[in-house]
Amino acid sequence: MVTLKAKKWGNSMGLLVPSEVVKKEKIKDGQNIDVIFMKSGNELRKIFGLMRNEWKGKSAQKMKDEIRKELYDDDE
Repeated sequence: MVTLKAKKWGNSMGLLVPSEVVKKEKIKDGQNIDVIFMKSGNELRKIFGLMRNEWKGKSAQKMKDEIRKELYDDDE
């Protein structure tokens, strides 16, 4: 997870991505990036609470593997 800083940009709001993230993720100018928006706080507890039944009986490792595959699998 990376914390981005929101900054006013004209009438819009821009998100500043740290240069080390840009390099690591090989982000190019004009490239579309998928972002999951979450204000800082206890949002993960709410999200995982909603998914409790779907993940019932699965190990924490299995859940982490599924999340990583969904978020980072570039084969799509």
